Amino acid sequence: MTKVVVGKDESFEGAFRRFNRKVQRSGVLSDIKKNRYYEKPSDKKRRELKATLRKLKRNSFRFRSR
Repeated sequence: MTKVVVGKDESFEGAFRRFNRKVQRSGVLSDIKKNRYYEKPSDKKRRELKATLRKLKRNSFRFRSR
């Protein structure tokens, strides 16, 4: 759970911005969006494999260009 302690002279907008930054960094929203719908294990495996291949391809391209 993300918490933000509001200071004595701090505005609501400032505290809200700080809260939004903490939520983004903790990855709460991305986790909620990821688990919004059920994903079959085979689809999850396929998605993760594609992401891994994209990362490998991107990294190999970086090393070749140097």
